[in-house]
Amino acid sequence: MNPSKKVLAGVLLALIAGTAVLLMHMKAHQRLGEPGVKTRPMTGSKNLEVLLPETLPGFTSEILTNAETVLQVLPRDTSFRVRTYQASDGFSSELSVVVMGSDRSSIHQPQICLPGQGWAIDNSLTCVEQIHLARPVAYDLPVNKVVATKVITDSQGKSQKVSGIYLYWFVDGTHYTASRLQWMAWWLPRDLLLNGVLERWAYISYFSACLPGQETATFERMKKLIAATVPEFQLVPKVNSDN
Repeated sequence: MNPSKKVLAGVLLALIAGTAVLLMHMKAHQRLGEPGVKTRPMTGSKNLEVLLPETLPGFTSEILTNAETVLQVLPRDTSFRVRTYQASDGFSSELSVVVMGSDRSSIHQPQICLPGQGWAIDNSLTCVEQIHLARPVAYDLPVNKVVATKVITDSQGKSQKVSGIYLYWFVDGTHYTASRLQWMAWWLPRDLLLNGVLERWAYISYFSACLPGQETATFERMKKLIAATVPEFQLVPKVNSDN
């Protein structure tokens, strides 16, 4: 090996060793940040109980415990809650909140879970929408909008094509964003490096199914539901603070 290659190899090994030492130091001294959603401790568990609004004018609601079997395939310190809201006219929506613990793999992409449930995503309709909220301050919440379709079969064996509207975004104790790249590649490592804090990010989603042609009307209903429910459990933005 010529001298220049030896120097390059030495520098590379030093960088690898330095990175390993830095990561070990950060892991040994890191602490979990506060989540950006309402929670309370669970006795004898590292998990948190996610507190979603139970009562809402014009809706009944219930916790979908069967949906929470997803916890079996997520890191053990993941906190998870699903609540469905049902209106008297048949409109319904599932609100899901996943709060990571020490492992960010708790938060996954809908592009994985939706196809896994038989939904075909129309990528041409995937976009970021701004939903206006009046509380706790007036602001526009950026959400990812995903439109998918699925063929279901009823108890009589009749097939029906349905559409699904999936809206999602991410929050920690300080920030909210529709960008997975922004929180995972920028805010999370920055706060860990500068403050020794592993921010406890949450993944919030709403899902509603409808008949083909009703996607726009369903989205409008979902926007109203988000405006009514999000201020009840999401802790950011805070009054007199910046995003």
